[in-house]
Amino acid sequence: MNVSLDQAQAAIKAATEKSQELNLKMNIAIVDAGANLTAFARMDGAWLGSIDIAIKKAKTARFFDMPTGDIGQISQPGGSLFNIEHSNGGLITFPGGIPIKSGNGEVIGAIGVSGSTVENDHTVAEAGMNAVN
Repeated sequence: MNVSLDQAQAAIKAATEKSQELNLKMNIAIVDAGANLTAFARMDGAWLGSIDIAIKKAKTARFFDMPTGDIGQISQPGGSLFNIEHSNGGLITFPGGIPIKSGNGEVIGAIGVSGSTVENDHTVAEAGMNAVN
């Protein structure tokens, strides 16, 4: 099962609305279960350098089916996944990427958000993820 285009657009809409509520300018990426880009939005004025980061956060969350911040915790020096960010063509291991699950708990895609602090990125990504769930 994959996140549908309608679901991806709903996630983008909810994430954009949360960004506006917080007065932020974000890049928002949605990937499907195969980590293929399904939808993307760059809010007016969002950092160009964050486009790639948002996409990689979404892919990272899907590749490992966990929030990117969780991967960051276990990829620190001495951690079991130390240096994993160098795999798969480059991963992002700080908050802002979250898997998207179906109603039965199956991972159907992921959302990645970049453009502010990692805390804000995660908050906006959660809003998008919750729009699908």
